[in-house]
Parts: sequence; structure tokens; C-alpha cells
Amino acid sequence: MAKKQSADAYDASQIQVLEGLEPVRKRPGMYIGSTGYDGVHHLIKEIADNSIDEAIAGYASRVDVTILEDGGITITDDGRGIPVEKHQKTGLSTLETVLTVLHAGGKFGGGGYKVSSGLHGVGSSVVNALSTRLIAEVVKNGELYKIEFEQGASKTPLKKVGKTDRPTGTTITFYPDPTIFKETVDFDYKWVVDYLRHQSYLTKGIYTSVRDERSKERAAFYFEGGIQSYVKHLNIGKDILADNIFYVERQVEDSIIEVAVQYNDTFVELVKPFANNVLTPDGGTHLVGFRTALTRVINDYARKSSLLKEKEDNLTGDDIREGLTAIILVKLPDPQFEGQTKNKLGNPEVRRYVEQVMNEYFAYYLDENPTVAKKIVNKALLAARARKAARAARDNIIRKGALDGLSLPGKLADCSSKNPADSEIYIVEGDSAGGSAKSGRDSKTQAILPLRGKVLNVERARLDRMLNNNEIVSLIKALGVGIGDQFDMNGLRYHRIIIMTDADVDGSHISTLLLTFLFRYMREIVDGGHVYLAKPPLYSINRGQKKVYAYDDTERDRILKEIIAGRTEKGVAMTDSDDMVKQAGVTISRFKGLGEMDADQLWETTMNPENRVLVQVRVEDAERADAIFTKLMGDEVQLRKSFIQSNARNLDLEELDV
Repeated sequence: MAKKQSADAYDASQIQVLEGLEPVRKRPGMYIGSTGYDGVHHLIKEIADNSIDEAIAGYASRVDVTILEDGGITITDDGRGIPVEKHQKTGLSTLETVLTVLHAGGKFGGGGYKVSSGLHGVGSSVVNALSTRLIAEVVKNGELYKIEFEQGASKTPLKKVGKTDRPTGTTITFYPDPTIFKETVDFDYKWVVDYLRHQSYLTKGIYTSVRDERSKERAAFYFEGGIQSYVKHLNIGKDILADNIFYVERQVEDSIIEVAVQYNDTFVELVKPFANNVLTPDGGTHLVGFRTALTRVINDYARKSSLLKEKEDNLTGDDIREGLTAIILVKLPDPQFEGQTKNKLGNPEVRRYVEQVMNEYFAYYLDENPTVAKKIVNKALLAARARKAARAARDNIIRKGALDGLSLPGKLADCSSKNPADSEIYIVEGDSAGGSAKSGRDSKTQAILPLRGKVLNVERARLDRMLNNNEIVSLIKALGVGIGDQFDMNGLRYHRIIIMTDADVDGSHISTLLLTFLFRYMREIVDGGHVYLAKPPLYSINRGQKKVYAYDDTERDRILKEIIAGRTEKGVAMTDSDDMVKQAGVTISRFKGLGEMDADQLWETTMNPENRVLVQVRVEDAERADAIFTKLMGDEVQLRKSFIQSNARNLDLEELDV
């Protein structure tokens, strides 16, 4: 039992009061989510979102970002410029107030912005607090003002620098503090490109650009079509049902509702909901309103046009959303987000607004485009039939006890541990490698599931076909989470799912097929960080009794150089690998596949937790991952060919952005 301390030990002297920006430096994760890669790039978003808000409000037409060679980043807009006059409450200039006082800004109903992405008003001051240095430059009426900070504290006071050709605008340059961001302070050019591209889609008519002084790369975006252009971008590589995109933009009371919809022939729904240009991945009231109206309008049209017979059940939302690509963008003066990360919108009135707009204008769209409407309804009817067939197939399997977790696949060599957190399953290519893996594993924590041949390409198959595929069913049974409307993460039997295939083209294809299945139908497993790729070695390098393994040609050559360096003077010239082998006096064996390894070799190289190399599969950008799977596994041959040609030199799975 813990010993109770004297009450006198806790008094006023132990209450710590953090002033100014101290709380941000003390607990940065509370304000930006993390102090890793994501946190560093969240700083860009906090500043750039302010510039985007100027554009949304109609005061700015461009946002330019420059990644500096010295580790900083500069973000410039041509908006009104942050006010510089003295603030009556703080006694400081308004610019300094915005950059040093938490919850100071123009987004609290004071008339600065009718619509903004910033809700809590802490963005600029947080960036200042977490930077070793921040320089703010503001142009007002052709006059340039400048102020500089160090770790959130004013270094030089606000001063008027002089005249400039620019009439108005704001420029912020900052340097992330490496004592806060210990993992990295390097900005990712690709991240900035993706961020600006998305903002350009969401704010039609805005020009955005990025220039990287380190690599001399640059990009610029301008989309007159706004979210219509975004939908077209998301459907690249997919066969669309019609070129005619449904688009509506209407004001309802004090909010603006903007929606773009286009169907394709895939079996996947891709809907991205935004509120004031902020992606809300967990949806919210705007998404609920959209889905409710979409289902109602399509069922009404199907009944009215006799495409849905009187005795037939209504189409479900899942049926109707198969192959749907849509962007929902709502702009409202007082968004109620859940938390600082803004993952979900909570405004109840927005559901009504979106339903109202969709009910009226999507119904018009279907009436005015009967050919498109018929294709949409027929696709949904086909999805409904497939759903019923899948349910029948699943019920048949369940009746046989195949998916209830009690009857595990016969080919599965399960582990003895019943604790999912301690357990891992190796999905192995072929019976030969499966046999070696079963013999070489740690049977307490490692399960083995060998799969025969290449599994079904689920990018081109609905659930009913999948449930008739023995390898897919074996995988579903082994993992224990079910599938479709019965999917349940609580049933996951292994917290590490390791795909182990040969290090060749066929092995990569099998890995991609499995990843496609997991991404499309068990996405939560991937998002939870449970999926890994095993990386078997390509070479065994033997010298006497000593044996080491190399995972690629570069590592093989490095090992050979180290062996030679230990036997000869430094600086020995070696023209090629054969030269090195002769000088080193070693033998090199190249593994053709996992099946060639005996149980001891497989354990030592690929399964022993102390030695193995695993690559965790993470989806940093679901949109990019979706595009990659479409290219690799879809019907568009030319897209797949171009992707393979452009990535032929980077076939390492670690380099894929999925």
C-alpha cells in the first residue's frame, strides 16, 4: 500500500504558473499533436492556413512557400497584412500580440474573418514558441514593417523598414527548434506540394507555389474548377460512368455548401469531407447530411423511373456509394470541431443545410441527365445483388463454421500464445517456404499461414467473388476480424501481420495483392500499424566459419569492402564485385527464394526478432495510396506501365508511399 504523505507537502508553492508561450514549449504535443515529422509540418499548416483564410475571405490571390537552404521556411501571401497598430488591450503592436499571445487573432467573431480554418486562434503564436527564430514582415499601404523573435520572445521590436513595391501582404519565416523536434527539423518538399495542391483545389482561383532552394525543385497550382478539378484528379486511372460531374455551390443562411460528385466503375467509395478547407477524416454532420440525401434522392429516382421495382427493397447507402467519388466542402462562420486536430465537424445545423442542397440540386441533376442517372442506379442495383450474393456466400461459410473463429484454416500453424499483443502471423508464399517457416519459427508467438499461388486481385472483384476464393477465406479466418459489415477489430488474433515473400518480381506482386486486400477491406488493420513486410536477404557471404547476410547489392559490396579493409591497407582499389570476392577470399551465395532456405536459415535471417528486418506499412497519405493501388492493380494498362517505368530504379518497398 502506498504511504500517505502529509497534507502539508502540497501547498501554493508547488503550483506552477506558466506565462506567455511557456505552456507551448512545455507541452508542445497538446498544441500540434506530435514533435516528430507530423509536428514539424503542422507548423507550416498553421501559418499557411492563415494565408489561405485571407484567400477564402477574398483578400488574397496567391500563397508562395520557399524552403530555405539554411533549414528555414518562408510563407508569403498578398492579403491584407496582419495589423501593425498598437493593440488597446495588450499595449503591444497587433502583430506582436498575434505572434506572442495565445488565443489572440481575428477569428473570434470580431469581424476579421467570416470563415476561417483556424478555430482556437493559437496557430501563429504556437509556431513562434516552437521556433528558434521567427521573422514576420508585413506590408501595409506599400510600407514594410518587420519584427523578429527567438523561441517566442521578441528579439527586435517592430520597426518600419521602408517602401516596397507590394501594396499589402504578410511574410513569415521560421526555423523549427531542434530541442523540441528532436526527430527531424527538415521540411519535406513532397508534403508541401501535396498540401498546396489540396488547398488550390479547395479554393478555386487561388495561385499557390513552392520552391525548394535545397534541390531547386519547384511547383505551382491553379485550379479554376476548384473541387470539380479535385474530383477529376481523384478519378485518374479509373473508368468513369460519365464525364458530367455533378457540382453545386449554394449559400444557406450564413454558410456555403459546395459539393462535387462523379461515379467510377470501381467498388470503392472515396468521399472527402472538408469544413473551411480543413479535412475532417472522421466525417461529421456535413457527411451525414450528404449521405442521407444521396441515398434518398437515388432511391426516389429509381422508383420514379421504374428501375427499382415495387416489390424490391430500397437500395442501401453502401450499394449507392459503391464507386462514388465526392468532395463535400462547407464554409461556416463558427465551426465546431472535435479537438485541436479538427477530425470531425459537430455543427448540427450543417446536416440540415447539406441535406437541403443535395435533395434539391442532385435530384435536378438526375432528372436532367437520365443516361447518367440510369448508369448510377444500375451500378447500385448490381452492388445490391453482389451484396446479397456475398451475404449468402458468407452465411454458407458461417454455417460450415469457417468464419466463426472456431474452425481455423487447416494450413494455419497457430502459435500457442492467446495474447494478440504477443502474437504475430507470417503470411508466407508457397508450401515449401511455409514448411521451413513452420520448422524454424518460435511456436509460442509465431503463427504461419502459407498461401498457394497469387491471391485474388480484389481491386477488380466484389466481396461475393472474394468469399469464393480459398486463399482469401483462409486469410480472413486466420486474422479473426471478419469482413464487410461484420468486420470487428476486437477479433484481431495477431498484432503483427507479416507478409513474407521472395525478393523478386513475383514476390513483390504477391505482396501487392495482399496489401491491396488489406487496404481495401481491412483498412483499420493497416491504419493501426499491424502490417509489416519481411525483408529476406539476397546474399549469404561466407568466409571460413563466419557467415553474414546482405539484403541488396550495395550492402554486399559494403561488407566485402569491410572484409578487405581488415586484411589489407586502406585505399585498395577495387574495380568490381568479382575483384572484391577474389581479394576477400569469400564465397557468395545468392538466394533464389525463401523455399531454398532451410529452417535455421529462415529463422536466422528473416524470423528472429533480434536479426530480422521488417518494414512497417504505413498509410501517410490515403489519397496517394489509393492512386498507387489503382495504378498497380486496376484495368488501366498504360498507367501501370508508366508507373513501373518511372519507379524501376526504386523497387525497394520501403520507397513506396503506402
